[in-house]
Amino acid sequence: MHVPALFDSFFMGGFECSTHRRPDGRRLDLIESTGHQRWVAEDYSALRRQGIRSARDGLRWHLIETTPGHYDWSSFLPQLRAAEQAGMQVIWDLCHYGWPDDIDIWRPQFVERFARFAAAAARLVREESGQVPFYSPLNEMSFWAWAGGEVAYFAPLGQGRGDELKHQLVRASIAAIEAIRDVDPRARFVQVDPVIHVVPRGDRAVEQEDAERYRLSQFQAWDMLAGLQWPGLGGRPEYLDILGVNYYSNNQWYHGGGTLWRGEPLYRPFAGILAEVFQRYRRPILVAETGAEGEQRADWLRYIGEQVRLALQRGLPLEGICLYPVLDYPGWTDDRHCQAGLFGYADAHGERPLHAPLADELRQQQALLEALAGQMARQA
Repeated sequence: MHVPALFDSFFMGGFECSTHRRPDGRRLDLIESTGHQRWVAEDYSALRRQGIRSARDGLRWHLIETTPGHYDWSSFLPQLRAAEQAGMQVIWDLCHYGWPDDIDIWRPQFVERFARFAAAAARLVREESGQVPFYSPLNEMSFWAWAGGEVAYFAPLGQGRGDELKHQLVRASIAAIEAIRDVDPRARFVQVDPVIHVVPRGDRAVEQEDAERYRLSQFQAWDMLAGLQWPGLGGRPEYLDILGVNYYSNNQWYHGGGTLWRGEPLYRPFAGILAEVFQRYRRPILVAETGAEGEQRADWLRYIGEQVRLALQRGLPLEGICLYPVLDYPGWTDDRHCQAGLFGYADAHGERPLHAPLADELRQQQALLEALAGQMARQA
């Protein structure tokens, strides 16, 4: 059995920090639109009251580097200092889909500028904090490559260029890791990507091959970082430090369309997906995003908790579960109120309503994990 010890708390809260541009040109800023920018200190304190001492949060590169090579940290310093004051350990997303408007993401300039920005951010974090820093350089490279490079769901609005964008994001991630390690060799890195399962609708060999080929594509970005695919990109095993797996209720589907829901015969248990990831890379794993909407929130956490405890009992190095997003948020495409968080929208005083069923389930899962840890200690 594995005893988690990497983070200050096994259960974490993740703050939605997407900053991409939609097809209509509007840039999203979820840190601002959820009120987290204004109420960051209150938000961290609210997490602490729920027994959560680790979090995911993000920098907004487009606000920080409005002029090439000049960094205005006024949007980030309140977050960094609030985390320090609250005793909150944070994994900082350096780029959550958004970048300054003057950069062409398809050109080498993007890689170079991102590396310089990452180094500057690492210097600031080192000056402000004595903790070992954790970074997620580029969030969800695989999803970004699909959404931004293949189907034009958001910027850079490419079509049929998913592989090209994925290569570029991998180059930028490698450059950022090297730049950060030059500044602070203690730095740890969480490489975040979705995990999926894809099955064929029929039993013909070609259908099975197509579904399996698509399923295996989930590993491409990690393989590239490790130098297992496209070694010319510069990948090496040491670029895979901690694997952040994102998993939601719709992460399994039939090839060609149609969600494969939990309870259906072909649905793959999450513990099995985690086992495959570990067997492939032999790295610590963080469930970096998971959650559900509405009344499904508590039931989903119950399922994820059961599966993660099973994985821990089997010896898999699971280091945490991040409730994501931990705040309700306005939908990317229509601004609808997405009731997905442990906390709702803030009032005029920064108070956020607590979703009681999810909070109750969180306490239950925390207790079950503590009991399992005690059992592990007695057996050691």
